[in-house]
Amino acid sequence: MKKPIALLAASLISFVGAAAATNPADTIPDIAFTRFTLPNGLTVVVHEDHKAPVVAVGIWYHVGSADEPAGKTGFAHLFEHLMFSGSENRKGTYFQPFELAGATDMNGTTWFDRTNYYETVPTTALDMALWMESDRMGHLLGAIGQKELDTQRGVVQNEKRQGENRPYGRVDENILVNTYPANHPYHHDTIGSMTDLDAASLADVKKWFHDYYGAANTTLVLAGDITAAQAKAKAEKYFGDIPAGPPVPRQQAWITPVAKSTRGTQHDQVAQTRILRTWVVPELGTDDATQLDLASTVLGGGKTSRLYQRLVYKDQLADDVSVTIAPFALAGQFQLSVDVKEGVDPAKVEAAVADVWKQFLADGPTQDELDRAKVSNRAGFVRGLEKVSGKAALLASGQVYRDDPAAFRKDLQRSEDATIASVRKASQTWLTKGDYTLTVLPAGKGFDPDAEDKAVAGLGTATGRPVAVLPAKHAYTVAASQVDRSKGVPNVDTFPSLSFPTLQRGKLKNGIEVVLAERHTIPVTQIQLLFDAGYAADEGRKSGTASFTSALIDESTRTLDSVEVTRRKERLGAVIGSSCSLDTCSAGLSALNSDLKPSLDLFADIVRNPAFKADDIERVRRLWLAGIAQEKTEPTSLALRALPPLLYGAGHAYGIPFTGTGNEEAIRSLAAQDLTNFQRDYLRPDNVRILVAGDTTLAAILPQLDAAFGDWKAPASAIPKKNIGKVAAQPKPRVFLINRTDAPQSLILAGLVAPSTKAKNALDLGIANGAFGGTFTSRLNMNLREEKRWAYGAGSMLSDAKGQRPMLFYAPVQTDKTAESAAEILKETRDVVGARPLTADEIGKIRSQRIRALPGSFETTSAVLSSMGGIVIYDRPDDYVQTLKSRIEGVDQKAAEAAIAEVIKPDALTWVIVGDLKKIEAPVRALKLGDVQVIDADGKPAH
Repeated sequence: MKKPIALLAASLISFVGAAAATNPADTIPDIAFTRFTLPNGLTVVVHEDHKAPVVAVGIWYHVGSADEPAGKTGFAHLFEHLMFSGSENRKGTYFQPFELAGATDMNGTTWFDRTNYYETVPTTALDMALWMESDRMGHLLGAIGQKELDTQRGVVQNEKRQGENRPYGRVDENILVNTYPANHPYHHDTIGSMTDLDAASLADVKKWFHDYYGAANTTLVLAGDITAAQAKAKAEKYFGDIPAGPPVPRQQAWITPVAKSTRGTQHDQVAQTRILRTWVVPELGTDDATQLDLASTVLGGGKTSRLYQRLVYKDQLADDVSVTIAPFALAGQFQLSVDVKEGVDPAKVEAAVADVWKQFLADGPTQDELDRAKVSNRAGFVRGLEKVSGKAALLASGQVYRDDPAAFRKDLQRSEDATIASVRKASQTWLTKGDYTLTVLPAGKGFDPDAEDKAVAGLGTATGRPVAVLPAKHAYTVAASQVDRSKGVPNVDTFPSLSFPTLQRGKLKNGIEVVLAERHTIPVTQIQLLFDAGYAADEGRKSGTASFTSALIDESTRTLDSVEVTRRKERLGAVIGSSCSLDTCSAGLSALNSDLKPSLDLFADIVRNPAFKADDIERVRRLWLAGIAQEKTEPTSLALRALPPLLYGAGHAYGIPFTGTGNEEAIRSLAAQDLTNFQRDYLRPDNVRILVAGDTTLAAILPQLDAAFGDWKAPASAIPKKNIGKVAAQPKPRVFLINRTDAPQSLILAGLVAPSTKAKNALDLGIANGAFGGTFTSRLNMNLREEKRWAYGAGSMLSDAKGQRPMLFYAPVQTDKTAESAAEILKETRDVVGARPLTADEIGKIRSQRIRALPGSFETTSAVLSSMGGIVIYDRPDDYVQTLKSRIEGVDQKAAEAAIAEVIKPDALTWVIVGDLKKIEAPVRALKLGDVQVIDADGKPAH
């Protein structure tokens, strides 16, 4: 999947350089594993983790977009999509058996150097998963014809359009062609070009499968409720008869720093200028990559970083700045990104960056900076060990890229051993070489993105590319098949039971209720203070007050400024933050148990004693206003700002932008007293419940919470009542169009109001929605993605709310199919409450999926904490999760049909469509969906 350059190695970077202040072997849990190779060359890595009855399955093929020949860009990713089109012994969409079995975390991704497919399944469904993976690995081509190729080609092209329709969505391709030589494997991006995708043929499919999808080029990883002996037997059974495939030449590392610094300019539908500066650096697994990771944290890893301090705090030249490293198999990228403050000359920003850069290269990090970077990475590593899918990906990436599942241990030790001198040396070596600076500017009228992109020349070829190396010769053998595939997919007849901790309750001496769920998996405790507030509390106040107040709580306290607050978090490895949703505001702490007391003390100071300092307010206000401006350039955010006020109307607590950010006029007028008043009215001890989940007990945590919050006194004033009134369905359909010039896609969002999450039939409606638009195989997605090929994805969703909640239908579609897609959505809504109601099979599928997914849904402490929040917010019984299975089983076709019929009123739909009006307005008006009005980004009439 296409990703922003700054996030390319997000799945690995949390492990590269993760270390503690002492020997990692003494402080960080290990990931034990067993590795073996089948006679056909398939490598298998197994990790046992029996805390939940699930197994994470991963299949990693050592091939990616870097292996694509000239004229075939995007093919690795296109082939990934084809792998979900069915196989010779199981025709039809690949997802269906997994949905029925309750699989979670299921997808496939393509990157420069690998393609992977993964899912987490109940232990009893493992045979099904391995049968499915092995069938498409060994028996694919007979199921792929021109129809399947054309379908997935259309889906991928819409994925490309969707990515490029986002703000700054075209930068990746520009940066790659200007940082890597034309003959470098990383010169083009993974999504590829439209021209090359159009040219892909069935012959290409067969060749790619033959050349790269053999057993000897593949790693199977199994992590979870399984033993090594079981894994070996199952791997031999399902994969042992698959041929090894031809030897695959391994491309070699080729680090090609830019010869001299160069520059480029790009225009886009964005709200502010962004400067991106990129260096080519060493590859994954090198000592220099680890040192540069630490350097990136010191330079641009958050509020306390040098560039953030200089550009955002001191000089106030930028709204945001970050520095990241993305180490790949053959080379890496080190990247600076700066969002320039409105009205500031980018040259001033670059001069300030140069000043900070010069000092850092001369002196390196301070010892305190280096120590905080190590602790933060160590804490992130520990938290990442909770989920089996995360551990599976870590082991597989080590095996595929470095022939060592334990490669992360080397990186941990390298980071632990890093010194000021070693970080400085690596930085001086690589960050003084040439770089490429791309400046992205807001586009003017008449801008042509295609013409601008075509004019980008990029780098030419370079000498010195290493020759790919063939692996050592092996005499692979294929076992006789142990599976009669004519019998089809193995049945999944039994399912593991759900394990969810019993909730325990207690009270602090001031009456605050505490709810605890014990989870003794990793040495981390999570605490959430849950306030009855939310965006809905903005009603009668300045729009955005709730979220803005929450953001300022994360800043200074009465005794600590915002920088010192962040430094203390980093030293403790604590994650502390506050935020709001529709009905609640919350403040959360995730603390390593070794530092729970000082982390809790800091947390209490942040929550109870926010200073609301003038300089903090002005700095956050500046960032906030820039964020609203960005929302107005991103189609989904733009639609989510516009639709709720239209659905709920003025004066309703929910008639606000669902981004929670408010509007510019209100944010500009907010003063410290507004925030103090909100805190007094809502963020108070008589309006909060404390949720705790993690490695603790009630006897241990209550005294600690009492010390932190037990003497917190409520103000004398009453808690305000929120206006969450009932809204009637619209008497007639309405259509609101928002222009986004030159958009390659249109975003269709249509809404209705549904009963509260607290309604008795909430489960019925949720299951009906799953069948209609809430899963991959739902009606909406299968229609617009798989059948019509007009969208990368489409569906429907229900947002939780105490009052009437929104039911939204969404589809990002190619521009020339906007009207047709809206017509299809309308047809589907009419059919589901008319001529084609949901069938018993459709309801049964979702019912089974929900029940069978339960055992794997609470693998992490965060998931447990989230469910506890639902219990508290929506007045559910403490055993709600434990009894959910029986209630889901009670949802039949009649109940689901009645629930969705109560909500879906096709003639009451409110439509918001964001796209290029010169191309879509006339066709949409011709549909006669309802009264059509063009509005601007603020929801006001445009003409």
